Amino acid sequence: MRWEKGKGREIPAETMLLDLAQEVQQAGEPLIVAARVDNVLRDLQSPVGAFHTIELVDTRSELGRRIYQRSVVFLLILAAHEVQPDLSVIVQFTAHGGLYCALQTPSGVTKHMVREIEQRMREIVAENRPIVKKRLQREEVVQLFKQSEQIEKANLVMSLESEKASIYYCGDFYDYLFGPMVSATGVLGKFALDAMPDGVLLRTPNADAPEVVPVLRAQPKFGGILMEAERWANVLRCDYVSDLNRYIRRGEIADIIHVSEALHEKKIAEIADHIAANIKKLRLILIAGPSSSGKTSFAQRLRIQLRVNGIEPVSISLDDYFCNWEDTPRLPDGTYNFENIGALDVALFNDHLVRLLRGEEVILPRYNFLTGKREEGTAHLSVAPTAPLIVEGIHGLNEALTAAVPREKKYKIYISALTQLNIDAHNRIATTDARLLRRMVRDYQFRGAYALKTLRQWPDVRAGEEKNIFPFQEEADAMFNSALIYELAVLKRYAVPLLGMVPRDVPEYTKANRLLDFCRCFADITEEYDIPNNSLLREFIGKSIFFK
Repeated sequence: MRWEKGKGREIPAETMLLDLAQEVQQAGEPLIVAARVDNVLRDLQSPVGAFHTIELVDTRSELGRRIYQRSVVFLLILAAHEVQPDLSVIVQFTAHGGLYCALQTPSGVTKHMVREIEQRMREIVAENRPIVKKRLQREEVVQLFKQSEQIEKANLVMSLESEKASIYYCGDFYDYLFGPMVSATGVLGKFALDAMPDGVLLRTPNADAPEVVPVLRAQPKFGGILMEAERWANVLRCDYVSDLNRYIRRGEIADIIHVSEALHEKKIAEIADHIAANIKKLRLILIAGPSSSGKTSFAQRLRIQLRVNGIEPVSISLDDYFCNWEDTPRLPDGTYNFENIGALDVALFNDHLVRLLRGEEVILPRYNFLTGKREEGTAHLSVAPTAPLIVEGIHGLNEALTAAVPREKKYKIYISALTQLNIDAHNRIATTDARLLRRMVRDYQFRGAYALKTLRQWPDVRAGEEKNIFPFQEEADAMFNSALIYELAVLKRYAVPLLGMVPRDVPEYTKANRLLDFCRCFADITEEYDIPNNSLLREFIGKSIFFK
């Protein structure tokens, strides 16, 4: 539902957004959870105020999905506190179709405890308790969290630029959540809670099916790399943004940078060592991952580590195997769908792979992106029996891309930026936000594209990832986490000016404004001389030895 100033009914400034939402909320329709007032996201406990446009936000949108999930997380924390006051909930990462939250308690986590927490959550939903937002002075909020010994939360609020902060209360229980929440517990019944090692998995509906709790999905490999990310954070003694900010302000960030980069190098070397030890069998190395995961830099660094092992890999570009434009699938709006596997001449690609692995020579095609035609190439390629082929592309994990090559000859690597850092114990950093900031900075640095263009493209990019990449994650033989624990403090310096240029009168301003608030949580890393020139981060900020 949308209102414009001067069109239709008059809405007084003192009208609460909750009243507007209740007027139009229909039984059985997706839940309205917030509103965008002049493209600024507000919770429903806010007055309308002066406005030009008001647009209600429901759970069919990504914004609405995040608000609903955040509110159920608050419900989980509240219920855990009521079941066992010394029980700590730490929100960590998304996997297995839900949100993994660690539970810390002196008595240990049991299935009985998880059942008790879920039962209490259901009871609180049935009681329909109010969730009340209070705007307090920042210093008052800091003292509240110091008194409850939530020091990382106190440090976070202390770093905020605004003089006031919003605290959400449910009875005497309070918390600071990074973003709006719903106004009562009665609407939060759509969730499932599963016992997991040392914690729980909280499942809430996705935006494409807002009334349905997704099924539990086994993702042992992906879950393993996420647990590795947590271990890396522990190695660095940097779990929360406040920890990172402390290192920056003390002038100790160089050690964090060096150890973070060393962890990357160690992992890449381990992957290269495994390939080298099995080189007679593993002839085709396939690298895939979502946008801005650092695939190109990773491939280059893997190549170097393979050469350390005496192996000379050969790369093939999938770009030269695109179909002619007239044979390319299209999106519903008529534009070409280059992310569909049907946009590639898979048959020709497989023919060349098979011939190369047999030791034959092939003439590589050349794709002309100006004309949309594949042209006859001039480059002759052959591969030695001990040299693996490296192919990088979004479909690398999909068996359909390389169906003619036996599975045992392939080594598939999945790469993504799985953030190890949390804002605090109850506020996680979404991997998609970190990748979006990477892409935004890179698009401006190297493609001359401003943030607005990146933000407009991002929903289509994400849709392509959900269809072409994420369903094949568990096909990987190895997973590499390209996130660097310090990177957001570096990206902030580039991203803030770009986000500040997004005009307020476009829908993308909502996300730009949220990302600006997020970036302001980080202290600045003002000098980059400690970031090595082969770092994956250099792919986005510049001065990488792999990009001339």
